[in-house]
Parts: sequence; C-alpha cells; structure tokens
Amino acid sequence: MGAHAKPSPAALVDHHCHGLLRTEPGPDAFAALLSESDAPAPPGTSFLDSQLGYAVRRWCPPLLGLDPHCTPAEYLERRRELGPSETARRLLGATGITDYLVDTGLAGDLTGPEELARTAGGAAWHEVVRLEPLAERIADAADGRADFLGGVSDAVRKAATTAVAFKSVAAYRYGLDFEPNPPGQAEVRTAADRWLACRTPGGRLTDPVLLRHLLWSAAETGLPLQLHTGFGDPDLTLHRCDPALLTDFARAVRPTGSALVLLHCYPYHRSAAYLAHAFPHVYADIGLALSYSGARAEAVLAEALELAPFGKLMFSTDAAGLAELYVVGAELFRRGLARLLDGWVGDGAWSAGDAARVAELIGAGNARRVYGLARTDGPAGA
Repeated sequence: MGAHAKPSPAALVDHHCHGLLRTEPGPDAFAALLSESDAPAPPGTSFLDSQLGYAVRRWCPPLLGLDPHCTPAEYLERRRELGPSETARRLLGATGITDYLVDTGLAGDLTGPEELARTAGGAAWHEVVRLEPLAERIADAADGRADFLGGVSDAVRKAATTAVAFKSVAAYRYGLDFEPNPPGQAEVRTAADRWLACRTPGGRLTDPVLLRHLLWSAAETGLPLQLHTGFGDPDLTLHRCDPALLTDFARAVRPTGSALVLLHCYPYHRSAAYLAHAFPHVYADIGLALSYSGARAEAVLAEALELAPFGKLMFSTDAAGLAELYVVGAELFRRGLARLLDGWVGDGAWSAGDAARVAELIGAGNARRVYGLARTDGPAGA
C-alpha cells in the first residue's frame, strides 16, 4: 500500500433499512435474524456459524465492552445486561450513518423511522412506503372494487407528499417476469373484482395485474421506486428475481421520470450493474449482500464496481430487527471499499482524489441526489 490516506466515506446514507426490535430477543430468535431461512437451523448447527454470524462477533462485541470474537453466549449475556435500548444506542452510534431511509412496511413490533433515528443520536429519518401492504390495508376497509381502487389512488398520491420513495416486493408476490407495460383500466377493474372476491381479511396481494398497477401508480408520482431483486427468504423463487428480467419495464417506465433502484441484487449484482450502466434512470444497491458475504464482501463489491457507473451505486444495510446488522453493513462496506480503492490508487490506476470522491458518492452522495435529501443533519418528515 502507498502512503496516501485510504479512501473511506466518513458519513453514510442508509437508503434502505428497517426498524429495530423493541424487546430483547432470545438466543434462537437472535440467531434467526442472521438468516433468510424461515425455518430453525438443523439440529447440531447454528445460523451464527456463517459469514454474517462471524462478522457480528468480530465488529460488535468491542462496541459493548467485549473482546472481538467472544463466544455467542458471552455476547448475548452482555446484550441482556445492557437491554435493547442501550445496546441499540451504542451500536447505532458507531456506524456513522447520518440518514436512515426506512421501509415502514415490514411486519412486527419494530421501531418507526423517528424512533430509530433518535436512538442513533439524532440522525435524519425519511420514510419509504411499501406498496403491497398499503394496498392490503385499503382492501381490508374497502366497500367493493371502486372504493378499493379509489383508495389506492388517493393513498399513493398522499404518500408521495411525505415519503422519499416507494418500495415494491413484487419479486416475492409474483416475480420480476411480469408484463412491463401499465395494465388498462378494464384489466385493473377485472383483477380487483377477482382478488377482492376470493380474498380474506389480511390476505396478501399476489395478483400480477394489481402489482403492475401499483408499480405504475407509484412511478407516475415521479418518486424513486425501490424494487427487491435477488436473494431473500424462501417465499421467493430466486431465478424469477434476476433484475435482468426488469429490462423491458425499465424501458417502459423511463418517461415517468421515476428512478428505479434495484435492491440487494445478489447473486445477480452484475445484471444490476449492467442495467445501471445502460439506463440513466436505473440505480443499483450494494447492501445486504455485503453483510451476508462477510469476509468475502470485498469480492462482491468489486464485482458490482466492474460495470456500474460510480454515480449509480448506493450504500445500504437492509438491517431489520438487530442493530448489529447496521454495524456489520457499515463496517464491511467501508473496509471493503477502502481496500479496493486503495489498491487501485496504489497501482496507479486511479488518483487519490478520484477514489475519495467515488467513496463519498457511493456512501452518501448518490442517495442524497436520487432521493432529494438535504445535506444538513436533523430529522426529516413530520
């Protein structure tokens, strides 16, 4: 390595994340939050024995007054001693995240955006509205199809006045191989009648026509539209979540002015990088996959940086439930990016100034531009 300072963003904007558990999880519940599996670990194994589990044990114990790589039992005992609020305060305070863009559509007793930002020491908070739960809540109270469709239209317009983006999990509910163009009004009415007739209260929206209607309704507001792509829990079918399947939708939706933000992407992060390269309104996320790849995060990050323009990549953690996931996401991103850029500067391929600028863009600058965030600290929203 050369004598130059390693490029690493001082401040981070977490453009896709979730709230924290308000109660202390038991050992099994804690470990389960380190996996996308929806089932317990097989007998004789633990989700802590993973790249993410080892990353948690490396980077989080020192923030709670323990040695790195302490045993899980020691770590969980210290967590219990401190309690969930103090644990979260210590861990979030060490991340350097200045803005939290919180997807509020995840189920469970989780902190809201303002509470999360307050726990982090007064960071800025911004809401991302998840489309499918929004429609499902309206359907629960709707008196027929007209009431439902009118309610969806009104709710999307209202949300666009306060939220910084919309989010869709169509990848889970159907897949990304949906018809790209907006459905016609008659098609939407027929789909709504069909879905409402067979739906029970609390039922999930899986109809592909209505999912497309939601996507287009959100895109027509002009706000950024976040789309889950790539891996997740077993509720999805992985090969139908390749972001390359969104190519025709990206072409069709471009005139709306909405930015498409591809989340997660792994193992299709190179497909996402291509779309970000080819389409001016498409952006790629490099979160979550870094946490799950742990000690291999640098390799995944390097692959994302092969083709994507540097003004099109954004940092996130996709942390949910555990403050540890914010720590690990930020630490692995900073260290992986610093090692990559430092190597390229040391080889003479990049200048130190360019490396520092790219680190700031990916860590915070791109998200501030795409979501229209102010550069001053402090809470956003109500």
